[in-house]
Order: sequence, then C-alpha cells, then structure tokens
Amino acid sequence: MRKANLLALSAVLLLTGGCATTPFDVAGASAPLEQRSVQTREYDTLDKPMTMRAVMATLQDLGFTIDQADLGLGIVTGTRMQVHDLRMTVTVSQKSEERVSVRANARINENSIREAETYQDFFVALDKAMFLTRNKID
Repeated sequence: MRKANLLALSAVLLLTGGCATTPFDVAGASAPLEQRSVQTREYDTLDKPMTMRAVMATLQDLGFTIDQADLGLGIVTGTRMQVHDLRMTVTVSQKSEERVSVRANARINENSIREAETYQDFFVALDKAMFLTRNKID
C-alpha cells in the first residue's frame, strides 16, 4: 500500500513538475469588461420601442444622421461628420420584463473609441431623453 502511494506521488510530481505556468494577465483580461461597462447602461422600462425612439432622438440631438434603425434587432446606427466621420451603433435589448439594456459602440473609421467621455456624453443625453419620453414632456 505504501509503495503504491509513493508511486502515485512520484507520478504526480513527474507530470506536474515540468509544467510551466504564466501569470494571468488581469489588466488585459478585464479591459474588454471595463470597456463594456463604459458602453452599457440599463434602464427601468417595459418599452423597448420607446427606448429606441429615445436613442434615435439622442443621436439626432448630438448631431448624428440616422443611417439605419431596426426595431426587431434593436439596432440604431448614426453618423456624425465633422473633422472625422464618427459612427455610433447603439443596441437596445430587453434584459428582463422590466429592464432594457442600451449599449453604444463608437468608431472613427475602423478604430473603436475607448475614451469614456464619448460614452458618458451619449448616456447623459440619453438619460435626459428617457426621462422626458417616460414623463411625456416635449
């Protein structure tokens, strides 16, 4: 019995002794999650179409031209032409019976915008539009 235990222990040490491990890259792995949290907000509402209208109104208020809107897919894409062509795609999805998630993705040409300010500006304007729409204030 003791000999069998020593053989098993030796086998485990031989198998694991030669394995090299690399440290887990916490910053690299969390970067996409951090970016997603900057790009996403959830709202208490039962109405996905109302949220889509508020998103379109917000984009237009921020100087975007709506290129495409699809209620079924919950996607709105707009472009704002200034020094660079800024394209924003906003996805609206029903999270539960009472919550809607809004995720914005902004790009200049093929480069994704990572600065939080761009998304904060959008969501501040959307928060106001959602409040006005929900309370039926024109």
